[in-house]
Amino acid sequence: MTAPTKPTITHLEPFQRESLGRAARIATPRSSQAAFAPAPDRPDPVTLLESQAATRLPELVPLRYSRMLASPFAFYRGAAMIMAADLAKTGNTGINVQLCGDAHLSNFGLFASPERQLVFDLNDFDETLPGPWEWDVKRMAASFEVAGRGNRFSAEARRSIVLAAVGEYRHAMARFASMNNLQVWYTYLPVDRTLELFRKDIGQKTFKRTGRVLEKAKARDHLQAYGKMVHLVNGEPRFASDPPLLVPIEELLNAPDAQALNQQVRSSLRAYRASLSADRRRLIEQFRFVHLARKVVGVGSVGTRAWVALMLGRDSQDPLLLQMKEAQRSVLEGFLPRSPYANSGQRVVVGQRLMQASSDILLGWQRSSGFDNEQRDFYLRQLRDWKGSVEVEQMSAPSLSAYGRLCGWTLARAHARSGDRIAISAYLGSRPVFDEAIADFSTAYADQNERDFAALSAAARSGRIVT
Repeated sequence: MTAPTKPTITHLEPFQRESLGRAARIATPRSSQAAFAPAPDRPDPVTLLESQAATRLPELVPLRYSRMLASPFAFYRGAAMIMAADLAKTGNTGINVQLCGDAHLSNFGLFASPERQLVFDLNDFDETLPGPWEWDVKRMAASFEVAGRGNRFSAEARRSIVLAAVGEYRHAMARFASMNNLQVWYTYLPVDRTLELFRKDIGQKTFKRTGRVLEKAKARDHLQAYGKMVHLVNGEPRFASDPPLLVPIEELLNAPDAQALNQQVRSSLRAYRASLSADRRRLIEQFRFVHLARKVVGVGSVGTRAWVALMLGRDSQDPLLLQMKEAQRSVLEGFLPRSPYANSGQRVVVGQRLMQASSDILLGWQRSSGFDNEQRDFYLRQLRDWKGSVEVEQMSAPSLSAYGRLCGWTLARAHARSGDRIAISAYLGSRPVFDEAIADFSTAYADQNERDFAALSAAARSGRIVT
């Protein structure tokens, strides 16, 4: 395990940190954040997607393209690399945080904290890397504009939604700037209490529907996943076959290769345990490995190697499903300094722990070589632990606006944990200059997203890509 070189730590007074933020206003005016125009040398978006496909499982790449072609919003979800290339050409405040790297609205959601409370937070960190905080804000804001177009909201309603999300980020950052360090670190968003705060904004009908979403999220735990994904074969629990979404190892490989991979997984799990703290290592050691299957996940991640391992504890009624997800280089690493971590799984885990208020207790990483002897990095976590997400297509404009405020607050909290919250707040200021600029950027970038979606659609029609 390679640890990064520790930088020299400088402790500035609050007034000095405020000065940094105000100086950034001069170097990168807030109004300049509105600008977006495709660069003359802008890479072809389809070529960028094809470059990602080169390191993915070829039989799953058509599924990724198919999912991205469902709508401009689905395309946006899978186009993190394309947007990273575009953001690299925009202004940079020089104030870095731990970036999510893919902070679109569907990468926020519900899950259980270790204290068994339902919390709302960011939940995808495949692209996490240190970088300029405004990149995450722009990706989040533009996702609301794109989603609003998909829901056929008016331009005025879409702008109001984006302004609500970015405005909440600004207001929240100001509050975090006034807190002491431990207060920021302990702050989290309890869902039940938050829903009551938004009851007036979203209306009684949406309030009741959201309550049902919360109850559904609590039911989506490892036992529910176990009941859905596992059946008995000769009295032994085994993953059921549901290709291409869930494929048991025996259906993917011949017997010798399947046996070799199973053995490799056992070794990898021992390496993974070393990435956990001693108490959690003791917990995972009480489970034994039983079966393995390949599982397709997400939109942008389709084609990366993702496995789910069935583990059993005290008996067959004590299951644990561990997701083993391949971690490749962040899409941001082509435009920002590379991660200091040699293992991309460790990069993901460190970033997640920095940004989330509370992370899965079994979150860890490892490096392994499969039956093909290729070294690959993975991060591991529980497959499902009270998981829930919004159905964007079913949301009204007021509901999406309230949801945008939740996302804006959550992103500000994540950035405040790892970056200079006082400098960022000083840059943002008390007036909505930045909010308006990002709303303009979001409109321009949603236009570009539609052109890129059309380019991928044309590539499918021409046969350049297969869906």
